[in-house]
Amino acid sequence: MNERRLLLGNEAIARGLVENGCAIATSYPGTPASEILAAVAYFQKENKLSMHTQWAVNEKIAFEIAYAGCQTGLRTAVSMKQVGLNVASDPLMSAAYMGIKGGFIVISADDPGPHSSQTEQDSRLMAMMARIPVLDPDSPHQTKEMIGMAYAISEEYNTPVMLRPTTRVCHARQDIELDYIPQNGREVKFEKDPTRWAATPRFRFHLHKALEEKLMAVSQHAPTEPLRHNPEATSSKAIISSGVAAAHSREIIKELNLWQQIPFYQVLQPFPLHTQFIEHVINAYEEILVIEETMGVIEMQLADRHRVKGKMTNAVPRVGELYPETIQDIVSQFVGIQSEKLEIPFATGRRPTLCAGCPHRASFFAIKKAVKKGIYTSDIGCYTLGLNLGAVDTVLCMGAAISQACGFYHAYKRQKKRPDIVATIGDSTFFHAGVPALVDAVVQNVRFVLVILDNRTTAMTGSQPTPASGLGPCGEPLEALDIKTLVRGCGVKFCEEGDPYQIKEFTALVKKAVKYSREHGPAVIISRYPCIIDAARKEEKAEYIPVEITEDCDGCGYCIKHFECPALLYHEDEDEKFVSIDRILCTGCGVCLNVCPKGSIVEKK
Repeated sequence: MNERRLLLGNEAIARGLVENGCAIATSYPGTPASEILAAVAYFQKENKLSMHTQWAVNEKIAFEIAYAGCQTGLRTAVSMKQVGLNVASDPLMSAAYMGIKGGFIVISADDPGPHSSQTEQDSRLMAMMARIPVLDPDSPHQTKEMIGMAYAISEEYNTPVMLRPTTRVCHARQDIELDYIPQNGREVKFEKDPTRWAATPRFRFHLHKALEEKLMAVSQHAPTEPLRHNPEATSSKAIISSGVAAAHSREIIKELNLWQQIPFYQVLQPFPLHTQFIEHVINAYEEILVIEETMGVIEMQLADRHRVKGKMTNAVPRVGELYPETIQDIVSQFVGIQSEKLEIPFATGRRPTLCAGCPHRASFFAIKKAVKKGIYTSDIGCYTLGLNLGAVDTVLCMGAAISQACGFYHAYKRQKKRPDIVATIGDSTFFHAGVPALVDAVVQNVRFVLVILDNRTTAMTGSQPTPASGLGPCGEPLEALDIKTLVRGCGVKFCEEGDPYQIKEFTALVKKAVKYSREHGPAVIISRYPCIIDAARKEEKAEYIPVEITEDCDGCGYCIKHFECPALLYHEDEDEKFVSIDRILCTGCGVCLNVCPKGSIVEKK
């Protein structure tokens, strides 16, 4: 009997990859997909596999590395979150035309809700645009099984295949049976074919025709036909679902005692939807309810507005995650029955904030102190929570902190009074998408300050290494890039490093950079201090400075409003207002010694 393990959905995906002979796996971290490559690296080390795993600088590069591997005949995969697929969309569209040699899977983890993303976008629409098949798993077990299905489709029909798990699949746990892991025995051979691999527009026209023919064939692929779960049901109404919504729908239909009445279909391959299935359901049922996240991908392929109910008819909410409580209400209305109204429980509590002792908090506090009325552009990362400190005005997408700073400068540069502009970007995000924007800023001589928040890791997604870390996903040593050298290489003349914990000195450095930028052009500060959580994980001990709050504290709340360290607790009752220190959360960074304007936070002797 094979071993069984309780695996995270992302770990199940990783296990499916190694069990199906994946030779190259690449990624850029992004929740809910971050654990996939980390788990591949774990299985690689555990089983001494001869394969290549890599955290790439961004999703586009990760895609291109994995795709080149499949052009040599190897099985490869690239993983990312749905927003990362935007970054990789350029090679995705071309790869669909050119096809594959070895199996190639694009794993795009969607985030209905959204829980940790800028958008709720549906990657299945990107698959439709690229004209590649997409599979929609409902559980960790099924997502592992779909890896084999995806490789089979990819190699049989000469196409990339998308696997699209969602947050509830990626971060669920299930008891999974582990199968045999083969060592890669494929011949590595790139066969030159310029009319395909380097196709000019005229040849691309023919490749597009061939791509549509592949899709037609995939729409009749028997192993991915929709599953009819209750063939005994005979109603003139039917319910169709896919992904984790199908898992919820299946349970809801049973709980409402409708399993023997309402036919239920689970779609495994939302695009291309099987042509015979479309014909069957349109001819067999008077009303069809489609329950899917996040857009009406299945619904639009059924293309019968009179009989099909879903997102386009507002029978299913167009926005937000489909909770079981929501699905119960949708199904009840569809079949015309009354069911108990279930409330969706939402946890309440303190808003998200930077960790106690986070160096980013010190950086933002210094920026606000040095530039009281500036425009603060920022980016995607933990430091987005600088919003709470009033030091973040814009968050658009990866790398946009610099580009938007440029845009604001160009908008204001002919005004008599131009505001100071301070952009903040994390070290990993700077490598990902900040370098081209900085080059552009230098060429245009944009007068702003860029603060690179260098905490030596990709903190928000689980402390993955950055190009400056000098480590790979398996802990193997790599070349480490120096951010200051890279910034200088972009043409920046003012580039200095600072320790944000030294708040007075760092504030003075920000003022110096602002003064330089007003006259000369872009100024860059590298705010360098390791992530507190990552340092603790590595058992790196920092100096501990014990602090206390004196009896002079009058509870003005300045430290809470302008610094918002979770270790500072505000109390208010009928008699008094005051602040205390949570000794469990306090990291002893000592930065708060510079925060209280009345000197009530002091070092404990």
